[in-house]
Amino acid sequence: MFMLRKAKFLLVANIVSWQGVAGLFYMGEMSSKTAMVSSGAALPGRSEKIGVSPVHTVLKNPTVPPFPGHLDTAMFGLGCFWGAERLFWKQKGVFSTQVGYSGGFTPNPTYKEVCTGQTGHTEVVRVIFDPKSITYSDLLKLFWENHNPTQGFRQGNDVGTQYISAIYTYGENQQTEATQSKDRYQQELTKSGFGTITTEITPAKEFYYAEDYHQQYLDKNKDGYCGLGGTGVACPRGLKTAK
Repeated sequence: MFMLRKAKFLLVANIVSWQGVAGLFYMGEMSSKTAMVSSGAALPGRSEKIGVSPVHTVLKNPTVPPFPGHLDTAMFGLGCFWGAERLFWKQKGVFSTQVGYSGGFTPNPTYKEVCTGQTGHTEVVRVIFDPKSITYSDLLKLFWENHNPTQGFRQGNDVGTQYISAIYTYGENQQTEATQSKDRYQQELTKSGFGTITTEITPAKEFYYAEDYHQQYLDKNKDGYCGLGGTGVACPRGLKTAK
């Protein structure tokens, strides 16, 4: 009887010990994915660019430059880029979309590298659009209303620095419009009980294409994962002008 009790005690002790180690490992892994890496500690990357199909599977337009001169460019990060890309390619006036990585330090990163949190990059969708058919303000409204911009390094169940809410701007006008739209949307979110917007709004850095299987992923995989989920709070349109 004594030996049986001792065996049970040792078994329970080993299970508790393993769970403690596993828990510490999980916490350490999560903390490394929610702490922004410094430029000096980022992965080195590579000089070779990732190749993608030159034609959009849905819009049938080019996915690589040069794009027609009358078009503008926007770049957004709103969580997993699969659903984000589909959101924008469905809009009238959008000429092309591409998913990739931007905002960080590692040149030409792989998806696996970005998921480690050691590149500093955000998962983004680059939108090539005709400003005569769809305005930058229209795109900002889509951006704000289709994710939760108050969650820091996460979107829903997706956790990591690559999932930060971000607007990477092209030119002073986009920077001003994005910043003002953030301020207005914060007012609406506050009224509805949400916290502070954590969206990063900075001039666009280089865009690195994600691997080709990520491009138009939800067209190639009709039942694929889409993590988009908004707050249910409407975003005001347009810029407020002084009277």
